[in-house]
Amino acid sequence: MNRIEVTEMIVAAKIQRGIKWADVAKELALSKEWVTAACLGQMSFDDEQAATVGRIFGLPAEAVALLQVVPYKGSLPTAVPSDPLIYRFYELINVYGTTFKELIHEEFGDGIMSAIDFNMKLEREPSAAGDRVHIVMSGKFLPYKKY
Repeated sequence: MNRIEVTEMIVAAKIQRGIKWADVAKELALSKEWVTAACLGQMSFDDEQAATVGRIFGLPAEAVALLQVVPYKGSLPTAVPSDPLIYRFYELINVYGTTFKELIHEEFGDGIMSAIDFNMKLEREPSAAGDRVHIVMSGKFLPYKKY
């Protein structure tokens, strides 16, 4: 068994049991965004969290153990994503990436926004013209050091 197979087991159980990511997150007392990333193989759970996820999704012990292994992050199947929703984020970075970079550097200086010390919140934003996806991302600014 490998971590991709564990993710597939989780997704299958989620569908079969009608489980919502927010419900799993509530049981773990963590954000739905982080828990979803972890269940999809992008983060690792500690022992207690993995046991809870295993119980929720009916996973065997081997799968629960794999939930605790540090994953290979950023593991999309292709360099340019083909999934339409994920591709739109790729497109967003292609169009606005230089704008993000320019404005962050102007405001903070030479550095990066951390994807490690990072928070995200995703919500539905009602709108008369059609509901909107509202995403807030917050990453610690890490300046390049001089040496």
